[in-house]
Amino acid sequence: MNGGQKENVFILRNLRRDEAEKYWPLRLEALKKHPEAFGASFEMSIQLPMSEVQERIHNEADDYILGAYTEEGILAGTMGFKREHGLKLRHKGYIWGVYVSPSYRGCGLASRLLREVLDRGRELEGIEQINLSVVTTNGSARRLYEQHGFETYGIERNALVVQGKGYDEAHMTYFYAERRLNMSDEHVEAGGDL
Repeated sequence: MNGGQKENVFILRNLRRDEAEKYWPLRLEALKKHPEAFGASFEMSIQLPMSEVQERIHNEADDYILGAYTEEGILAGTMGFKREHGLKLRHKGYIWGVYVSPSYRGCGLASRLLREVLDRGRELEGIEQINLSVVTTNGSARRLYEQHGFETYGIERNALVVQGKGYDEAHMTYFYAERRLNMSDEHVEAGGDL
């Protein structure tokens, strides 16, 4: 950890709507400092009224923003999680909005956030996989996800264009091995592919 801060003392918990004013400056910092890493833009996001920011914060078991707080209550990092809603998609969730403030990087905070989201996903009935997308130029994030068992299943070329430059995204997935659906004979008989 940088700046002589106390080592590794963070409280992980869901953000609440009444904490939007703590969350939003960190989110805007992420969008401004790393525009290539997020689908949302700083330019559009800064215009949102705080009431809309509050409406976007959910605190459900399958839809939340996990925050990492210092003992002093400073929000140091975030990771969003949302379960897919369609009947045929509910076995999946996705991670979004991952960011750790620069002064708290290098102490394993992103790894702690990720472990917590994966552990919570394991407790959700019917969740079999968690997906995410990460810009291919962010090698440290890709390594983090791979270390936790995520696999790349595709690269989307020019997924984001920032100031005229295209950025590719790696689409990655984590399977809960104990829940992964097996290819069945019924699927093949119904016209599915092997």
